[in-house]
Amino acid sequence: MYLNCHTYYSLRYGTMPTVELCELAKKNGVKQLAVTDINNTSACLEFLKITRRTNLKALVGIDFRNGADQQYVGIAKNNTGYRQLNEHLSNYIHTHKEFPAQAPPLPDCFIIYSLEKVISQKKKDFRENEFIGISTESLRKLKFSEYQKLKDKLVLLQTVSFRNKKDYNAHRLLRAIDNNTLLSKLPKSEQGFFHHQMIPPADIEKEFEDFPHILENTQNLMNLCQVNFEFGRDQNRNLKIAGRSEQEDEKKLVELCYKKLPERYPEKEEKVYARVEKELGVIIRLGFVSYFLINLDIVSYARSQNYPFIGRGSGANSIVAYILGITNVDPIELDLYFERFINPNRSSPPDFDIDFSWKDRNDVTRYIFEQYEHTALMGTYVTFKRRAVARELGKVFGLPKENIDKLSQGFFNYKELDHLEKLVLRYSRLIDGFPNYLSVHSGGIMILNDSVYNYAGTFLPPKGFRTIQIDMNIAEDVGIHKFDILAQRGLSKITDAIEIINQNQPTAKIKDIEDIKVFKEDSAINDLLKTGDCMGVFYVESPAMRGLLTKLQTDNYMNLVAASSVIRPGISSAGMKEEFIRRHRDPERRKEAHPVMLKIMKDTYGVMVYQEDVMKVAFEFAGLDLDDADVLRRGMSGKKTSKGQMEKIEETFRENCKERGYSVQLTNEVWEQISSFAGYAFPKGHSASYAVESYQSLYLKKYFPLEFMVAAINNGGGFYDLQTYIQEIRKCGGEIHAPCINESDHPNTIHNKDVYLGLGYVKELEDKTIIQILENRQFFGPFKSLDDFIDRVNISIEQISLLLKVNAFRFTKFDKHHLLWKAYFKLQHNKPKSNQPLLFKSKHRDFELPEFEYSKLIEAYDQMELLGFPLCSQFDLLQEPLKNSVEAKNLKNYIGKEVEIYGNLVNSKKTGTSNGKYMYFGTFYDIEGNIFDIVLFPAVAEKYSHIHKGIYLCYGTVTEDLGFISINAKWISRQAIQTDPRLVDSGFKVKIAN
Repeated sequence: MYLNCHTYYSLRYGTMPTVELCELAKKNGVKQLAVTDINNTSACLEFLKITRRTNLKALVGIDFRNGADQQYVGIAKNNTGYRQLNEHLSNYIHTHKEFPAQAPPLPDCFIIYSLEKVISQKKKDFRENEFIGISTESLRKLKFSEYQKLKDKLVLLQTVSFRNKKDYNAHRLLRAIDNNTLLSKLPKSEQGFFHHQMIPPADIEKEFEDFPHILENTQNLMNLCQVNFEFGRDQNRNLKIAGRSEQEDEKKLVELCYKKLPERYPEKEEKVYARVEKELGVIIRLGFVSYFLINLDIVSYARSQNYPFIGRGSGANSIVAYILGITNVDPIELDLYFERFINPNRSSPPDFDIDFSWKDRNDVTRYIFEQYEHTALMGTYVTFKRRAVARELGKVFGLPKENIDKLSQGFFNYKELDHLEKLVLRYSRLIDGFPNYLSVHSGGIMILNDSVYNYAGTFLPPKGFRTIQIDMNIAEDVGIHKFDILAQRGLSKITDAIEIINQNQPTAKIKDIEDIKVFKEDSAINDLLKTGDCMGVFYVESPAMRGLLTKLQTDNYMNLVAASSVIRPGISSAGMKEEFIRRHRDPERRKEAHPVMLKIMKDTYGVMVYQEDVMKVAFEFAGLDLDDADVLRRGMSGKKTSKGQMEKIEETFRENCKERGYSVQLTNEVWEQISSFAGYAFPKGHSASYAVESYQSLYLKKYFPLEFMVAAINNGGGFYDLQTYIQEIRKCGGEIHAPCINESDHPNTIHNKDVYLGLGYVKELEDKTIIQILENRQFFGPFKSLDDFIDRVNISIEQISLLLKVNAFRFTKFDKHHLLWKAYFKLQHNKPKSNQPLLFKSKHRDFELPEFEYSKLIEAYDQMELLGFPLCSQFDLLQEPLKNSVEAKNLKNYIGKEVEIYGNLVNSKKTGTSNGKYMYFGTFYDIEGNIFDIVLFPAVAEKYSHIHKGIYLCYGTVTEDLGFISINAKWISRQAIQTDPRLVDSGFKVKIAN
């Protein structure tokens, strides 16, 4: 009869997973138990599920605390009481207020105050549902307290937080981490008590033998509590849209589908209508109508705001979704199985993933919260990781930094460690995996038929949308299914590029960005794919993808769709990637495929490439029905299946293969292929959705390269760093300029072919300074001089120095060092603090200054300090002149020969090998800005523990693999750059004019 038990969801306090608390109760013969985590109900549903088929009666509630100071414990009488507790908890968490000492009226809950709290507050009045909690430790106080007369109000409140001394020690360490203090300085008030452990019921009865009424009251209270959940029942499967019945929803879905069908399929094909009829029948029968309508409502709102979006994932397998406009992938064209999305035996709602621009998702989320009453973001737990815990515990124990680094990085000999260091490792292993703090799921939104608080409490993250205290796994167990509203930067690159084109080239004619068919058939766009010229393009710009596109000689949409899945690790590790490439390039090699496999997967030459191929092979090769084929795919992908279901399907698979006359060897090979890649491959619809977005970006890159690249870097770039994208702008004919107070905005801007870096790139330049400059310029026009700027902008000498050092005043034609000296003399610390323009401008004194000699090297180092990179070519900064060497564009003329080539490192990847060694893959651009790749095999790679950014002289043999050229490096040598001349004292003197 424990009314206050903590799991490790009492964050940075508790030490037991929920299941282990239940095991502890069983071990001690406890029959009734309440989980009451501190300001948290994450464990409640899991606890109810674990105990529903056991003899342990489960109660749920909350231990309400301000910090570590307990105010009261709330126990839910029933489901209504559970909701009331969650509402009360959430109200205070959202507003960051402390819980009051007196609980509010919560009629369907029991409220228990500890005896110590009652005594300290001199509490006299108790509501009918309020009680005084007595522990074994507080019994002695009760004997001398006036409260012993309130016999009907006394219940057992024995807190359970730990199992043993090890748990208690871990608890103290967690509290020290939470308080950011040394363990030796952790206040007692921030800790639990060692005796907060589970005592066997017989011992409790012995302790309370003089107060049997307390145990009787406790038992009566627990008997009145019953919270029930129907686990496995889909809580939001048949969502009720306000004001409409299920029949009205069904009618609306059918009407919309047939109304919009001619837009997607102008030619009335019989197979299209048959597919639509089939899908609508399944959707209506399974009760998923509102799910489609809600997703349609969300994307319709996005369209009304001109927000771009991509409907992807397995939802792209649905012709209904395609016709409604939720997705933009034609499942007929791509031969996509609807059963991959929804099979007739599916219980959970279908899984739409909808990507929005990172700039637009917040507004889409706001719309969802306003449109649907019972809504919350899905929570997720960030857990403690062993190495990070080792670092935190090292601080708690007061270890020196070098010792902490040694332990967290794993570079130590255990036998040489001292006692404290071994303690750090021991407890980091124990705490590893504990929930650390609640965060927000990357895209999950819950839309429910009833209150969110029926399930858990909520918290309010910085963006202001309430977020539930349970993660996806617990939600799925209860039967809550999320909507996935995701964000990416690729979409905003497209919309921003179009906006920049309209500004920079007002007369330019931009094709309809939704007319993907035109882009697919454009040979100039396809040539970018064929040569791997995809820098900045969503999803296809990485070195690995660029190499794959070159090897495949990708020149069409379907081939790009295949490449998007072939690049996945499961296909590569099984050897299917290389086989697919060779069969693609060599039609004769396709004959090596098994005839049945080739017939099933004609487009991919008999090689399994997509998740759907698992279904195809299971259905057409092994004769499984499509429902079982989808279960097989889900099981192979690590999704939950019924107990024994996968074993039964494998048995059927093998029996069917035997009946069809396949050899055991062939059956095993096919089964192994399915097993090896199913969990890593993409759905074909997913790859197709991404390929559509890639084509949109490729169109803009081909015909508006400068505007597209400016949009790309304004949206955070992509796979590469900013300097690499700037090099790409130069390659496309653009001129890069340092920030300028008259030309630059906060982001990057373009005027004709001149690209001005944004003021936001200047390190340590404050946002308020940038805003003030831009607002002043907008209202009063360009700045005419340094004096004019000083008169108009309220700025400190530190902030203006940053602008001067980055040469943002070069329009004045004065050397920046000259201006910097003048600024120091002119800018008075007692300058009036006002943003208003001066009515009468004070006369500026002038100063006689020496002439300054311009230095490209100083300019470059100032830029490296303030921007992070120089705007000149880094090859110009080398100490030694370049030797004669080959250029990247000519490497094709040196295949099989050894060459030397200079390259600026763009990206490097260190990869482990099967024998425990490692190798490097490096991507560089040469002095002309052309890309080339090198490989350092293990024998060479072991000479280089780390490869840092910089210019290298690379020596090796040029190789060619299916059109992709690279260099097998024998050595690389990082080239030294000239030293910083700013560190040398110039020695000049300045004469100040009177």
